[in-house]
Amino acid sequence: MTLRLHDTLSRRLQTVEPLEPGHVRLYTCGPTVWNRAHIGNFRTFLFEDVLRRWLERRFPRVTHVMNLTDVDDRLIRNAGEHGHDLAEETAPWIDGFFRDVDTLGIRRAHHYPRATAYIEEMVALIERLDAKGVTYLGEGGIYFRIAGFPRYGALSGIPAAGLVAGASGRVDADDYAKEDARDFALWKAVDPHAIGWDTRIGRGRPGWHIECSAMSMALLGESFDIHCGGVDNIFPHHENEIAQSEAATGVPFVRIWCHAEHLTMNREKMAKRLGNFRTIPDLLEAGYRASAIRYLLITGAHYRRTLDWNEEPLRAADEAVDRLREFRDRVRALGDGSGGEEIGARADAAAEAFARAMDDDLNVPEAVGHLFAAIRDLNRLLDTTTPSAAARARLTNLVEQADDVLGVLPLVDRERAGSELGAEVEALLARRVAAREERDFAGSDRIRVELLERGIIVEDTPQGQRWKRA
Repeated sequence: MTLRLHDTLSRRLQTVEPLEPGHVRLYTCGPTVWNRAHIGNFRTFLFEDVLRRWLERRFPRVTHVMNLTDVDDRLIRNAGEHGHDLAEETAPWIDGFFRDVDTLGIRRAHHYPRATAYIEEMVALIERLDAKGVTYLGEGGIYFRIAGFPRYGALSGIPAAGLVAGASGRVDADDYAKEDARDFALWKAVDPHAIGWDTRIGRGRPGWHIECSAMSMALLGESFDIHCGGVDNIFPHHENEIAQSEAATGVPFVRIWCHAEHLTMNREKMAKRLGNFRTIPDLLEAGYRASAIRYLLITGAHYRRTLDWNEEPLRAADEAVDRLREFRDRVRALGDGSGGEEIGARADAAAEAFARAMDDDLNVPEAVGHLFAAIRDLNRLLDTTTPSAAARARLTNLVEQADDVLGVLPLVDRERAGSELGAEVEALLARRVAAREERDFAGSDRIRVELLERGIIVEDTPQGQRWKRA
């Protein structure tokens, strides 16, 4: 089977054929660490995690780089307001990001370059661009001349005529309007007292776009295999990356561009500036499981389709995770039997169907459809047959292949281990449920206080009683 991914640039499925045989080089745009990443960000990061996991099943070697943008307009403004340097300002947000990565079971990238550690590489890249005649010096710093790169606009599909017409102005901000196609800053001049670096091209700091080009080329080479991000990165960020990278090197920058669609809330894009976002700690505080959050974000819709966030599919995700865990546990508990050829054949067919769906542009929803249809059939067969060791191995292979992609069973096991309460606390929780069913609310309140004294906070939700450690 051959893995094909939808390439944003060519607008068609492309076979993944690494430039270096057997070695896929993958770059994914990481967070700008000025605040806590929200679950809209993590939908993209989880798509990239699934891609990384499937690539590792298909190729002997994968090198994954994810940048951390630790210098931009917002960070500098916040650092000034808080009296911090950049390292102090970004440290809590970087720590929070990695806590969330681990909470959701995301495999850590092989490299997490920080923009502030690659200033020399950025300066050298700007010097190469200057030698090619596509930069100019303005009052605010050094700019890339869009008109000097005729292929500009190919990724986003914005008409080239409109780009050239808009190129008479300059954009200095790191975050600007989607259709604002103008020359962009490569290097921003700053005064001696502002956050910046003294370099061969003057005192200043990098523009947003030059950072990813410099870091990706430093760690993966001037051409590499796959570059990912959210759809909001297509323009201007990735468009600008292509322009400055290919203008400097004269070779194609990336072979395949993959972009994940938005996570929405009430059909509106989730964004901090709109206030309609949730973070991983928010959801854990509300009693939701990390395993269910992960499952929903990767299976709720194909990565190139918008996913709307609400509690109903999250409850369904919770149930799906438990069904998979129960099937895994049933397979583990099987004794020695004989025969079961039908069971083994059904498991193999499901594994093959799962893989075909994954090879077809990471169609995770279709893949889990095949998986759970097989689990239904296999549970029925296991009700009457104890399979041989060989058939049991084929069942185990199905579960392991599926969860190597889904990545939820280790989270479930961690959640179950963390939920050990002790017999007395379990009994108190059961008594409180019984008291509420009997409408003995005074008694249930007394038990709530007793649980709190033992470090257990209890909440009543439409789905029933939930508890968490204080």
